[in-house]
Amino acid sequence: MPLRVTFLGTAGAIPTTERNPSGIFVSREGEELLFDAGEGTQRQMMRFGTGFSVSHLFVTHLHGDHVLGIPGLLQTMDFNEREEPLAIHTPRGTRRKLESLVNALDNDPAFPVRINEVGDGDVAYRADEYEVRAFGTDHDARSVGYALVEDDRKGRFDRERAEELGVPVGPKFSKLHEGTPVELEDGTVVEPEQVVGDPRPGRTIVYTGDTRPTVATIEVADDPDLLIHDATFAEDRADRATKTAHSTAKQAAEIANRAGASRLALMHLSSRYAGYTDDHLAEAREVFDGEVFVPEDGQKLEIPYPDADADPDE
Repeated sequence: MPLRVTFLGTAGAIPTTERNPSGIFVSREGEELLFDAGEGTQRQMMRFGTGFSVSHLFVTHLHGDHVLGIPGLLQTMDFNEREEPLAIHTPRGTRRKLESLVNALDNDPAFPVRINEVGDGDVAYRADEYEVRAFGTDHDARSVGYALVEDDRKGRFDRERAEELGVPVGPKFSKLHEGTPVELEDGTVVEPEQVVGDPRPGRTIVYTGDTRPTVATIEVADDPDLLIHDATFAEDRADRATKTAHSTAKQAAEIANRAGASRLALMHLSSRYAGYTDDHLAEAREVFDGEVFVPEDGQKLEIPYPDADADPDE
C-alpha cells in the first residue's frame, strides 16, 4: 500500500527562487492530504503532478507563509467544478480568521468547506486504517503539528504451520488470519495465535510546522518513519531561533533521536542560507544517526513499512 510524501514548499517565511513557502502533500492508497498551503501551493501542485483531489487540509498555524495559498487553491477547485467536501483542520481559536481567508474577496466555494478546530491530543481525522493526530507545538502563534499514524497490521500468516495442524487450504486460512478460530473435521479447534504472528507496525509521518523543540513532538508517535521538523536556522543563529520560536537543525536532530525517528527532513530553512545547506546537514548528522536530508521542492519520498526488508511483497 503506497504512502508517498511530496514536498511542495520547503522555504522559510520568505520564499526564494528555488523554494516555495510551506506545503506537504501526502498520498495514501488514493487518498490525498495537504499539510499547510503557503503562497503558490496550487502552482506547485500542478508543477509536480499531485492533482487537486485533496480531501483534508491540515493547517499548523495562520502565518502567511503557511496559509496564503488557501484562497487561490479553493478558487481553482471551484473553477474545476468540485463537488466533494473539503475539511480544513486548524488550531483552536483560529476558526474566524480561517473563515475570513476561505471567503477572501467574497469568495464563496460552491462545494462544502468544513472547518475543524483541533488542539494538543486531538484526533483531527480518523480513517479506516490510520488517523491524523494533532499535537502541541511552541510557536509565536496558536499552533499545532500533525502525525499521520497507521494502525498496526495483522501478523504474518504461517501457511506451513497451518497445514501441519491439518487446516485445509481455503476459506479457513482467511478466517484464522482475521482472528477467528476454526474447527477441523475431527473436532480439533485451531486458534489464530497458533498460525498468526504478532501484529506488525504501520507507518508514521510527523510534521511539526514552525516550532521550538517540544516534548510533544517526541511523544505523539512511537519511532516515526519520517519526522519533518522545523530547522529554520543553523547553530550560528541559535539565539535567533529561540527568539522567533523556531528550531535549529541540531535541535531538530536531537528531537529526532529522542523520538526514535528513522528519517529526518529539515524544513523551513531561512532565506539567509539561500541554497547552502551544508551546515544544517553537518550539524544534524553530528547528533542523529538516521538518514537526514534537506528536501528540495518537488522531491517525492516513498515511505516503506518498518519491516519491509523482511517481507519483499511490501
